[in-house]
Amino acid sequence: MNHLSFFWLPENRHKLIEGLESEFAQLVKTSISTGKISLPPIPDVVLKIQRLCTLESTGVSDIADCLTDDPGLAAIVIRVANSVVFNRRNITCTDLMTAVSRLGIVRVRDIVTAQAIEQLKNSINLSKECNKILINSASVSRELGATMVLVAQSFKKLEPDNYLHLEQDKALLVGLLADIGLFCLVNEYYLYLENGNYLDQDIALQIFQSNCSSTSQLVLKHWGFDQDFLEVACNEELVEHCQEVSYLDVARIAHHLLMYRKQDDAIEEHEVEINATGAEVLYDLSNLSDVEFKTQLSAVINASGF
Repeated sequence: MNHLSFFWLPENRHKLIEGLESEFAQLVKTSISTGKISLPPIPDVVLKIQRLCTLESTGVSDIADCLTDDPGLAAIVIRVANSVVFNRRNITCTDLMTAVSRLGIVRVRDIVTAQAIEQLKNSINLSKECNKILINSASVSRELGATMVLVAQSFKKLEPDNYLHLEQDKALLVGLLADIGLFCLVNEYYLYLENGNYLDQDIALQIFQSNCSSTSQLVLKHWGFDQDFLEVACNEELVEHCQEVSYLDVARIAHHLLMYRKQDDAIEEHEVEINATGAEVLYDLSNLSDVEFKTQLSAVINASGF
């Protein structure tokens, strides 16, 4: 199966082979293998929060104090903490300490990272073609994240006691960050062209497709994200799960649903291993009308606070 975020790309074996043989493809592979891929230029506050989350001594007050250095991110954290998706107890908070305490320091890290990447995809000033790829990626990521929320909600609705581990807020964030490595690849492509080189954009897209998984996994691992984020990013089970359904399973069901909605021909070759409940979830969501499905996706995004 292709990387989750590239279901919108057409298959083209010839271009893929040609792309993999290009100089740029080799440069990308070297950068990934050596861990020297250029990381997204996200705000210093986000990087500081990521570092703090790796320290056992870090507390709620440390993260809240850090957020005060970026009023925009601080406002977003408070807004997200009060959103329907993240505010399970439906109690409004108005200060950073309460917001961070409610969300937890790791979830705050996830939120500010996802927000920074979303803003970056929609505001970065590269070439017209590169900007278009990233803007499309932002749309695809939101769609995947929102669909993962619908899938997680459906599992919990059908069997509440068996799927307590599936959190709708985490499902959204896992989907939003699934293709985080794409920005790195697009930026490498832009710099490659700026240095006087040439590479056909269609070939570049195929290189992005074949390398997005490993790049995303590398970036998320560098920033300390857990196995659920890594597995969805690389579309591969990395550890044995004690639960019957993992976030990777949720992502694969969500991906299948989106392929079905877009009438993607590749769905004929796309298989999803699911249990009886998963089959019921897939059946129920597949039978929603297009209007109802899109309405529910929009409701998730609007309710998330992003």
